[in-house]
Order: sequence, then structure tokens, then C-alpha cells
Amino acid sequence: MMSSTTAVTAAIDRVPVEICKGINGLEKVVLREARGSSAEVYLFGGHVTSWKNDHGEELLFISNKAIFKPPKPIRGGIPICFPQFSNHGSLEQHGFARNRFWSIDTNPPPFPTNSPTKTFVDLILKSTEEDMKIWPHSFEFRLRVTLGPSGDLMLTSRIRNNNTDGKPFTFTFAYHTYFSVSDISEVRVEGLETLDYLDNLQNKQRFTEQGDAITFESEVDKIYLSTPTKIAILDHEKKRTFVIRKDGLPDAVVWNPWDKKAKAMADFGDDEYKHMLCVEAAAVEKPITLKPGEEWRGRQELSAVPSSYCSGQLDPQRVLLGS
Repeated sequence: MMSSTTAVTAAIDRVPVEICKGINGLEKVVLREARGSSAEVYLFGGHVTSWKNDHGEELLFISNKAIFKPPKPIRGGIPICFPQFSNHGSLEQHGFARNRFWSIDTNPPPFPTNSPTKTFVDLILKSTEEDMKIWPHSFEFRLRVTLGPSGDLMLTSRIRNNNTDGKPFTFTFAYHTYFSVSDISEVRVEGLETLDYLDNLQNKQRFTEQGDAITFESEVDKIYLSTPTKIAILDHEKKRTFVIRKDGLPDAVVWNPWDKKAKAMADFGDDEYKHMLCVEAAAVEKPITLKPGEEWRGRQELSAVPSSYCSGQLDPQRVLLGS
């Protein structure tokens, strides 16, 4: 016979979407799939802070020193860079969406989707008078975070220009995803070979990638241009591959701060660079312009698949070219 406590726990486990308090009392939404995968989204920043597989393993990196105290952005997870990526403009680094409080959108407009899953949350961010002082445009940013039946995590952004003065606006954008990896020196990224990139460590100069796959032995901060819709991150030690699928986001930013930058960041552990890698679906090189009433959509879908490279059973090209 099931005890009442167990029965309650079992019932909670089946709740696909739950709103509760997170660190420092900040509100968060927890998404749970029947097979055991989960994700967490903080309303502060519209920020995904956790994505676990059905074994309960955390797939995203959050720094142990992350500061969950607004207005300081959260270090790790998936920060949203809008309306500016990095310092590509006059606003604060990565814009302001990641340090604003978003609302749950209980009545979103129709959302064409192929997935029958009910495990999702819709968030919305609208321009405030304070925001208009630094970025004088009326916008509406709707974010849907979905956890698929097989544990895939999908983020869909819809940004609309609501200006009534007839003015278009222009923005750059990124899903600044921090992946959790076993050891950065054992990781390789496939799908960006032979592409051009802008090197942020060399005044955004343009170069062409020479390697047959990207590996890491020092600080990296590159914006790859005209990238494929699918990129793979191979983690040899964990025998795991992350696959990023993206739409509306032609660029891909690859970042690891390495030791010196890590030590200089107050909200980042000195050695944590070894266990994270940012590969970010982005629109940076060619900013997006919206006329009043126009809407832009950008989507990324993340999946984590087991792989056994040691035995050569998995051809990375098959991951990239396959379904």
C-alpha cells in the first residue's frame, strides 16, 4: 500500500508545469516530462537555469558562484541576449532582457507547433518606461520554453515591433547557452569547419576556420558566420553529444573564458572553465530589422544523445546529417 507521502510525491511528479520559489525567493517555473527529464526557468531574465535528462544529470552549466540577486544576471544556463549581443552596440553588455523580470503569458497568440507536448511555459517581456530611456522602442518579446517527450529542450522567441511612431528597430540576439562538459580539453565541436568567423579576441577580425573540428586549449571567443542549422558538441569523456538545431539564427558564438578570464570574474569559479562551453545560436553579424507590426522568430532545440566514440560506433557526420 502506498503511503500518503509517497502518493503526494507521485502526484507532484506528474505535474508537467509547476510555479514555485527558487534561490533567494525568486519565482521559477519547473517543467517535468513523464520519463524523468526536467527544466527550470526563472522569471528573472526569462532564464533557463536547469535542464536534466531522465537520469537526473544536469546538462547545463551554472557557476557555483552565480549570483541570484537582481539586477545582476545569472551566470550560466541560457541567458537571453536582447536587444544587443555582447558590446555590438551602445547598450550594456548583452542588452537588458536577461536582467528584467518576465511575466507568465497565460493567453499567448496561436503558436504553430508540431509537438503534442503539454510541458511548456510561455513568458512575455514588454518594454517599460525605464527601458525606453535607453532603447526608445516599443517591443513585445514572447518566449516559449518546451520540454519534449524525449527530453529535448526547445526555446522559441517571437519579437514584435509595437512602435506607434512608424519607426523600425534593429537588434542583435543570442541564446547564450552554457553546456556542462566533463573536461573542455576532451571536447570537440562539429559543424563549423571551414567557416568564416569574427574573432572577438582580435578586434572582431574575420578569419576562416582551418581545423577539421574545433577543439580547445586556450581562451576562445568567436562568432561563426552563415552556420548550418545543426551543430554537435562531442564530449568524449561523458560519451555524450549535444545537438543544437536552430532556425532564424544564422550565427554561432563559441566561448570559453579559460583560466585568466575565469579568475577575473567574481561570479565564476577559478577552475570552472574546464567544465563548461558556450555554443550560442545567434544573429549578430547582420542585425535584424523589424518594421512596426512585424515579428521575428528565432528557435533553438537542444538534445543530448549518448555516444560511444571510443569504439568508433558513431560517425559524427551522421549526427549532423541525420535526423
